[in-house]
Amino acid sequence: MRLTLRVLSALLRYPDEAVHGGIAELAGALAADGALTPAQRRSLDPLLARLADDDLLDSQERYVGLFDRGRAVSLHLFEHVHGESRDRGQAMVDLRDRYEAAGLEITASELPDYLPLFLEYLSCLPRERMLEELAQPGVILSALAERLAERDPAYAAPLRILSDLAGAGGEAFAIAPADDPDDLAALDAAWEEEQVRFDAPAAPGAASCPHAAAVVARMQSPDPARSQAHG
Repeated sequence: MRLTLRVLSALLRYPDEAVHGGIAELAGALAADGALTPAQRRSLDPLLARLADDDLLDSQERYVGLFDRGRAVSLHLFEHVHGESRDRGQAMVDLRDRYEAAGLEITASELPDYLPLFLEYLSCLPRERMLEELAQPGVILSALAERLAERDPAYAAPLRILSDLAGAGGEAFAIAPADDPDDLAALDAAWEEEQVRFDAPAAPGAASCPHAAAVVARMQSPDPARSQAHG
């Protein structure tokens, strides 16, 4: 499942030339990893095709318009947990420490709670621990998948897959109206009784993490060495 998480991380990042030029390799890695069903892989076809065919600047403009304007579908997980409170800052520090303990050295400008970076971190962990930690923000992943289904179904697909892998695919709860990108009340209610946590102790024997910028190259390596991650 390690390759699958890396591919999903690549697809959810701000589009760059590595992704645009490596769609065939990304699709091949998903098939080789075998973690997804054929139906799940097919659900990614519209996003893969669009990233391969569209002009890079158009892809980047679409990404910014979707994810960076409003909080409803923000890929920064702690926005849906802490908002702008002081708790978010400490949570960022704690999560960064966990990344470094797992061998992920962050030198990029991206915040630690950026979902693609979190997926890179998960791909460094043993499978059991990987699934355990992916399940922690499952309710958020599920809500994001539902919201994106209304705004951009192509980008909803990787979130739905992550939600399913987290065991939250069938979880039902109300989400904020699609026309109110700043209303996070529904998400707050969803995790109120079982708070999302990212503070489990580091697992021994975690695999070292790949270089996040070399999207295609890192997927060729079965055991990537410790390297720097760029957002």
